[in-house]
Amino acid sequence: MDPDRLRVAFQGERGAFSEEAAHLLLGPDIQVVPHHSFDHMFEAVVSGAVDCAMAPIENTLAGSVIRNYDLLLEFDLTIVGEVVLRVVHNLIAPAGVAVAQIKRVYSHPVALAQCGRFFAAHPELEVVSAYDTAGAVKMIMEAGRRDEAAIAGEAAARVFGAQVLIAGVESNPQNFTRFFLLVRPDRSGTVTPGGGERKTSIVFRIGNRPGALYRSLAAFAEERIDLTKIESRPIEGRPWEYSFYLDFIGDRADGPVQRALAHLAAQAENLRILGSYPRAQ
Repeated sequence: MDPDRLRVAFQGERGAFSEEAAHLLLGPDIQVVPHHSFDHMFEAVVSGAVDCAMAPIENTLAGSVIRNYDLLLEFDLTIVGEVVLRVVHNLIAPAGVAVAQIKRVYSHPVALAQCGRFFAAHPELEVVSAYDTAGAVKMIMEAGRRDEAAIAGEAAARVFGAQVLIAGVESNPQNFTRFFLLVRPDRSGTVTPGGGERKTSIVFRIGNRPGALYRSLAAFAEERIDLTKIESRPIEGRPWEYSFYLDFIGDRADGPVQRALAHLAAQAENLRILGSYPRAQ
């Protein structure tokens, strides 16, 4: 690895949408480091094997990436940036293969689900799940069969020397994925992408009492703070109790945000600020 280049971890193979997001936010000169799982990606940041990680957190069609919400609570990492990527799914096959030859299509289950209309129009195609979109392209290229294809981004086709047979096979063009850029807390000042309007992400726990969530969030309304997302996750070992993840507009250093967070801290069992960072354009 080049010690002078920013090392950015992502889940999947080269050409994955997470790699595209990393370049979109951080530019072309970074050194991308693929990992098989989100867990390994988080561990690489904590250990210092990489400088940061690009973690998908939410898709406009598929919803939240639940595993990464859980890992945010498990690992002590800080959010220093976010980026939104337009996701375009393509039917990809080895060079020289025609659409009529394809019998089987591989991709990540979420990507396959986002292409439901395409598969409904082609009932003759067998749909097979794979661990990654770009990984599916790698797999069909290594297999070398003339009757298999993959659903992935155009970048994956370039990386593995494949061809795009049909572009834009997703059912809905309003398909966007939001990513968090994550670093160790002691490295939070070394990776500072972009500028502009600020956002903050937090996670908190409250007791299971009537009106507890309302009272916890009341100060955000009183301070006129725009809440952009709320997500609940079960607390392990405490059935029917939840942690709440919250995104809102504003920086943790802003007066209204400080007052709202102080009010929340007084109501909550615990509160953790995951980071304040530039809002994605």
